[in-house]
Parts: sequence; structure tokens; C-alpha cells
Amino acid sequence: MNSFFAGTSILYFLGCLALGILYAFLLYRGNKNLDKKLRYGLATIRIIAVTAIAWLLFAPLIKTLNYTLDKPVIIIGQDNSLSVGQVKAPGFNQNLYEQNLKTLQDKLSDKYEVKAYNFSDKVNDGLDFKNQGKLSDASSFFQKIKDEYANRNVGAIILATDGIFNHGGNPLYSINQINTPVYTVALGDSIPKRDVLISNVNYNNIVYLDDDFTIEVQVQAFQSDRESTALTVNQNGAKVQQQSIAISGNSFVKTIPVKLHAGKVGIQKYTVQLTALQNEITTKNNSQTFYVEVIDGRQKVLLAAAAPHPDLAVLKEAVSLNKHYEAKLALADDLNATDPSKFDLIVLYQLPDVQNISTAFLQKVKALKKPIWYVLGAQSNVNAFNQIQNQVNLGAANGSIQEVYPDFANGFTSFNLSEEDKKRFSTFDPLLMPFGRLTVNASATPIFNQRIGKVSTSQPLLFFINDNGQKAGYLMGEGLWRWKLSEAENESEQSSLNDLISKTVQYLSVKDDKRRFKVFTSKSAYDENESIQFNGTLYNESYQAVNEPEVKLQVKNEAGKYFNYVFSKTETAYQLDAGTMAAGNYSYTASTSLGGKKFTASGSFYVNALIAEYQQTTANHQLLNTISKQSNGKLFMPADLLKIADEILKNENIKTISYEDRKYDELINMKWLFGLILILLTTEWFLRKRNGEL
Repeated sequence: MNSFFAGTSILYFLGCLALGILYAFLLYRGNKNLDKKLRYGLATIRIIAVTAIAWLLFAPLIKTLNYTLDKPVIIIGQDNSLSVGQVKAPGFNQNLYEQNLKTLQDKLSDKYEVKAYNFSDKVNDGLDFKNQGKLSDASSFFQKIKDEYANRNVGAIILATDGIFNHGGNPLYSINQINTPVYTVALGDSIPKRDVLISNVNYNNIVYLDDDFTIEVQVQAFQSDRESTALTVNQNGAKVQQQSIAISGNSFVKTIPVKLHAGKVGIQKYTVQLTALQNEITTKNNSQTFYVEVIDGRQKVLLAAAAPHPDLAVLKEAVSLNKHYEAKLALADDLNATDPSKFDLIVLYQLPDVQNISTAFLQKVKALKKPIWYVLGAQSNVNAFNQIQNQVNLGAANGSIQEVYPDFANGFTSFNLSEEDKKRFSTFDPLLMPFGRLTVNASATPIFNQRIGKVSTSQPLLFFINDNGQKAGYLMGEGLWRWKLSEAENESEQSSLNDLISKTVQYLSVKDDKRRFKVFTSKSAYDENESIQFNGTLYNESYQAVNEPEVKLQVKNEAGKYFNYVFSKTETAYQLDAGTMAAGNYSYTASTSLGGKKFTASGSFYVNALIAEYQQTTANHQLLNTISKQSNGKLFMPADLLKIADEILKNENIKTISYEDRKYDELINMKWLFGLILILLTTEWFLRKRNGEL
């Protein structure tokens, strides 16, 4: 560290010194009462004190220089994934490799700061040769270097890997951001080995009951020309598909579509298997297991009417276009024989009717508290309609009808309609509505308001009402078939009317979840290196979230083994990190009690096996060579591992860096200087007083 004066000229200091000398000379030159030595001593004290006081008036700065030496950091990154452990080059000695890598670390530590990491699906400190990582992610290793050593003197990176990277970004992009030479150690074997494998399976993880769905199986084979293998698909252990595959060429790739049928509700386990060839390098990549959740998602919609009408055909067509909905039409005498409890949504088309043939049926519907969509028309019994529900009243009806056009209601957000659809509906022909004074519950949410001729009104035409969780829809006019003809005249490619009906049915049929105790996983499918996250919510009788009682969780795997957990409490809810779990299908049950009542919640999830490390067995040394060349490093084979130290030592760019730290302080902030001045002046005063000069 060096310190010297800055910010004040040396002339200022000399001027302050001259002022101190002049002051002392004038004070002590004619004093004959003091001893000569004492007079010179007091004069010296006065010179120093006056000089210091005068110099402080100029507020000079003190500049301090600190020099810090930063030794080069050498970072070792060792691939700890499964692919490195399962395929080794001929003559490779694992014990010797581990010993040499540790020796290299010790040798470099004499001159450099050495940091060692191992990486697979995540980056850990130190060296680890267990090779149990499920993925190889070199980009996360380089990102860690970038984040933690951004302002450090990184001299070189030693990367020991087979070049098989199956997760994260391209490492070539990462090294360009670090700007440090990378010395790669080529592990594994770059010569293709005899192998047949399933490289990928494309599938939807959710399908609907009784649907046919297709999976795509990508099969690869190496060094197996003119041989054959069999592809088998098992569902829950039972074979459902099998076909033979003829292999052509020593580098064979083929995508095979397999059609399956979802015939059972629940999570279904599928295993895709290839028969093994003789002398394969590994058979662990010959099979892949995945899970598909089959749900009975079809909502049943009842179209109830007293007589046939063209609108019913329009409604049934629109509902049936959505494969998740099933529409049934019930007319006249069939109504009393129909059980409305079996349906998720009931459309009352002009019911109650003027002939009152559906009275018994309507009583059943009213008792169920199911979602209902009322459609009024010329055959509607308006008085009976006013009595069967209490949200809408059409008063002073005299049996006449009027034409009403749709105007889109601004502020509707229950579902989306495109701007093109909104404009299209405004051009449609009018609906026929029973004439009368319309009174609607204030909580109604309109989609369309009524337009009479060219006069827009605030009276709703199509709207929803939610009465304590029970949804109801109202269309105050008949004539949907007119809208269908209007679409046909405009030659629209997509039916806006079908889309409107489908979204209306979907909105009305979706059930609100009013359970007081809910426990669910953050998602239904996890990879085996992911932590399983659970969330829970408990409500009191006022439906306010509480978390006073303890919540227990029991998880069961496919083998019937149980795992017990207890939730942690958040501010008003519950949370649990159950950690990672082995691949398989799991079910869970959570339990708690509140106010003397017991509550349970159950569900399921599945964990997918990670097999990426088995899907590529040929090392990519070409990529490692490219990484080294682009970063001004060099590729080494494991046998030459210790030569990396010599290569680094002779690299003139890898050297210690000296950092200069400049710091400026005002002299007035140096408290000890004030103490010195006080001591000098006090000493002078004491000596003068003692000798009778004061």
C-alpha cells in the first residue's frame, strides 16, 4: 500500500510551512526570558501547530493506493452422468483416470486457485465418480461459472465429458460468453456400437374415455443392418400391440405410429419394448414406460322440448361437434320418461310450454338444482316460466312476439368472442321474442343486448345468472336457425354460432369446486429428478381459508408401499415438498379435522423415468474438439490428462492480475490530526506558563 498527498499542490504545503515559521519567528525572536533551547523547542512546536492548522484550511485529500493480487482460477468440470459410466473406450482404466484427475488438481493448486465441480442434471461442488446423473447439462455448468466468477481471473476450464449433452442449451453458445480457454478431456467411446433403442415416444398425457389416440415411437439401430426386432406395447402389463421392424443400414431411424384405445378410466401405464439383439452394448434403452391419464370428460346435455323445432337441430349439431359433450334430444311424451339427474346441463327449449305437457318433468328438474339454459319463444308459457325460476320475470305478456337483434354487450369476460364474431352477429337476422316487460336480476351477465330495429337497448337478449353457485342461462328468443342461414349466406369458413353455443354450454356445465378441503399436486406428471410439490387449502364454514389444524398425507406407490408426511403451514394454507420419487404411478390421501368434522382429499400423480442417458451411447468427441478450438483450448485423451498442467503453465495469457484500488479521504476527516494539534498547543501553553510567559 502506498500513501501520498494529492489534490493540494506542494506549494500550498510549503506556504503553510512558511506561515508557521513566520508566526514562530515573530513570537519568539525578541523573547530573552526563555532559555535558548526551550525557545527553539517552543518555536518548533508552534511551527508544526500553525502549519497543520493552515493546511487544514485548504481541505487537502489523501490518496491511498491498494494493490491486490488475483491468482488465476482453474475450474475443473467433471461429467457425472450415466452415459459416462456405462460406455468406456477400449483400454480405459477408471481407477487410473480418477487418480490422475485428482493429481492434476493438486499439481495446479501449487500455482493457481483450483475449483472442482461435477455436473449432470445439476451442478455440485467437488469431484464425484459415481456417474448416477439422469441427464447431462453442460450449459448449467458454464452458467454457474458465468454467475459466480464474473469478476474473477478465470484462467482456464478443464471439461471432462463424453460430449453427450441432452439437457439445457448448446454449450458452444455458453463458452462464447465466458471467453476462457477450455481444455476438454474426451471420455467415452466415439465408435458406434451395436445397439437398438427407442429414442423417443410422442404422446398426449391426457386422453378421453373411449377415444382412439396415436403414439409415435421413434426407433433407432446402429451396426445392425439386415436384422429385425419386434415392437411391443403393453398396457398395465397386458400386451395390446405388436409389430415387426426390419432394420436397414447401420444407422437406422424410423418413426412408427401406434394406434391405441382408451377403454378404462384412470392413469394407464404403457410400456414400449423392443426385443434385444445379440451382443448389444446395452438393453436399458430397449424399453420406455410412460403414463396416460384417461378421463371420462364427456358432459351430457339434455335438449328438452315439447315439439320439434329447427333450433333444436342447430343446438344438437353445435353441442355434438365438441367430442367432450354428448347431446340427447327428448320431446313431448319422452320427457316424463327421461331422468334429468343423469345430465350435466339441461336446455329447456320453450319449456314450460303453452300446453303444459311437461309439468312433471319440470318438477324433477327444479328439485335437482342442475345448470339450466332457458330458451323462450312463441310456444313458451310465460306465466309458468316466471314461476319456475325467480331470476327473470317477463310481465304483461299477451302472447304476441317481437323481432329482436343481437348487440354485443361490452364488458363480457366469461369467455372470449373474436372481434370478427361480434361484428358478424350484429348482421344476423332477428330472433322472435315473447312481447312483455322484462325484469332481470341485477347480477345478470349479458352477452348480447336487445336491439329493436335500429334502436339499441340495455335489455339483455342472451345472458347468464349465478345464484349461489347454481348457473343458469337465458336466451329470450327463438330463431337460431335464422342465424344459421345468415352464416350460410356469408359463406363463413368457421361457424360463429356453433362456437357461441359450444362456449355457452361449456360455461354452464362446468361445476364450481366448493369442497372445504382441497389437496393437489402442482402438476399431474413429474420427472424422476423433480421434487413432488403438494398444496392444500382448508376452509371453515364461512368459506374462509384457515390452517390451524395439522394436515397429514399418505402416498402409496404401485407396489402398495406407503409414505407418510405432514404438511407445513403457510400464511393461510398448506404446502409440502415430498422430494424426488422413483418412476411409477402414485396415489395419495390427505386428512385433517376442523370443528369436530373429519375431511379427506385424494388424488394421483405419476413419475416418468428419465432414460435420456441410455438413448445415446456414442461419444461426441467432435463437439469437444470444436469447444476447445473456439475457446483457444485443446482436446486431450484421458491417457494424456496430466499434460494439461504443462499446457496451462506455458500459456502466457494465464497469469496473476494486479488490481489497483484508489481511495481518496479528506484530511479534515483524520481525527488524530486534531488531537496532535491540541497536544502541541497544550504543551506549548504549559511550558510558557511554567516559565512565566503567560
